[in-house]
This record gives sequence, structure tokens and C-alpha cells, in this order.
Amino acid sequence: MGIFDKGTAKTKRSFFERLSRVVVGKSKVDDDLLDAIEEALIASDMGVDTTLKIVDALQDRVERDRYVSLEELTGMLREEIASLLNIREGETSEDEVMPFDFSKKPYVILVVGVNGVGKTTTIGKLASRLAAQGKKVVLGAADTFRAAAVDQLTIWAERSGADIVKQGMGADPASVAYDTVRSAVARGADAVIIDTAGRLHNRVDLMNELTKIRNVMRKVIPDAPHEVLLVLDGSTGQNAFQQAKEFSRATDVTALAVTKLDGSAKGGVVIGIVDQFRIPIKFIGIGEGVDDLKVFNKREFVNSLFSENDFRK
Repeated sequence: MGIFDKGTAKTKRSFFERLSRVVVGKSKVDDDLLDAIEEALIASDMGVDTTLKIVDALQDRVERDRYVSLEELTGMLREEIASLLNIREGETSEDEVMPFDFSKKPYVILVVGVNGVGKTTTIGKLASRLAAQGKKVVLGAADTFRAAAVDQLTIWAERSGADIVKQGMGADPASVAYDTVRSAVARGADAVIIDTAGRLHNRVDLMNELTKIRNVMRKVIPDAPHEVLLVLDGSTGQNAFQQAKEFSRATDVTALAVTKLDGSAKGGVVIGIVDQFRIPIKFIGIGEGVDDLKVFNKREFVNSLFSENDFRK
């Protein structure tokens, strides 16, 4: 079983079960089948714009080739999705290679996202993976509005062996971020991961808070943060699209982590978000375990959706 099969199983089953109801008894591709593909893609929460892009491309190819078997259509669908994810021929990626440039030391990662998406847990798992690879990690508890967030991050710091910088409840998040970065420099840390509040009243509040955090960190490290990682809950489908839109407007999001894919049939949201926002997904969460935060491998993700006799039930 591939590493992403667990995360895409429900999406795949839902998608191909929908298609199989239309495919039975057909000998060629027709408008009904293309409509069924459109319906299945939308049901997987790929988004209307991305779905129409894929279906239009399939229709053009079917018309050009005159006759296409169902197996050939599967291949076309796979190619179109791979194209949207910008997968190049022969491209590979090792799962264990962390997608960060550690020539910048400390490498500063600012983590953003609304409450409940698994933001703090993602930080903890990421810290554990980095620590397991011999990296010295410092965590910053800049979500000072929730005691639970600070407590949870403290537990993850203890588990992973990371250092943590925190202040009291209601403290200025920018002050925590500043202390964290300064401490990381003093300790010779390889990586800094800063948690931020997921509950801000509107986009202006969000923008002001994140801008302030960025500005104070740059007093210590001029090009910080090196990564702004937005955490999204893949099981929320279209809500994840809306969150990506809001955070992209409020700050310069450079990468995504999509969590909770294993419990949802909405894995298409991964493809739709990459297509619509052109922000790379660097991690996906496919379970509760510390090892279930995976470096996102585009090719393996697509392979997990199109394996084992897709149209044959």
C-alpha cells in the first residue's frame, strides 16, 4: 500500500462508485459519462472551476480521438489531474526529504490557520519529524488567546524534545514571536516554528496581526519568516477554499498543509486548491499518529487515486 492510499481511500471509493453506476454496459465515452465525471469531481470538492477545466479538456481529447475506451479515459483523467498539479515526466520525490532550505539558519516557519483545523497538532508533528532528523527546533506559542493552544504546544515540545518560548495568556503575539526568534538564534537552532491565533474577527485584524509578527521577527532575522504555512482541514471541502482565499489576501502564504484527509471523501480539495491558488502543498495529514504527517508527493497522490482497476468493479 502506498503512503497516500490511506488518505485517499474514501475519496477514491466515492468517486469511482459514482462513475460505475453510469459506466456499466457502456462501450464508449459519451456525454452521459462526461456528465458523470463532472458530478463525481464536484462531489469530491475539487471545485467548479477546476472541475470544468478538467471536463473540457477531456471532451476536447475525446472529440479529437473520435473513439476512446474507458481505460483510455481513465488515463486521460489521470494525466489532466497530474497536469493541474504540475507533475513533470520522470519527477520523483523522496517522502523523508523535508521541503525546507536549512542553509538559512534558523529557518523560520510561521504557521497560520483557523482554530480546529489541526494547526497546533501539525506543528507538533512537524517538530517531531525535524527533531528525529537531528534538527534543533524552537517552538513559539504565539496563539496567546487560547490557554489550550499553549498547553498543547507545550506537550508537543516535551514529546519532540523541542524548546518552547511562551508568555502568559493575552500576551502580545508579536512579542512572543520576537522572543522565540531571538532565543533560537542564541541557541543555534536549525528551525523555528511559530503558532499563531486562529480566531481573528476579520481580515484587517488578521493582516495587522501577521504583519506585526513579521516586522518584529525581521528585527532579528531580516528575511524572516522563510515560510508561511497555512494549515487547512481537507474534510471541510469548500470551507478550506474560503480559508485559503482569506489567508492569501491577508498574508503571503507560501505553502499549505492539508489535514484530516483520511476521514473524508473530499480529497479533491487538494487538487482544486493547488489549481486555483497556485500555492504548493508541502504536507498532508492522513491520520492521528505522529508519523501520519507526510511530505506531499504529487505523483504518489495521483497514483493513489488511480490504482487497481478504477472502472472495473
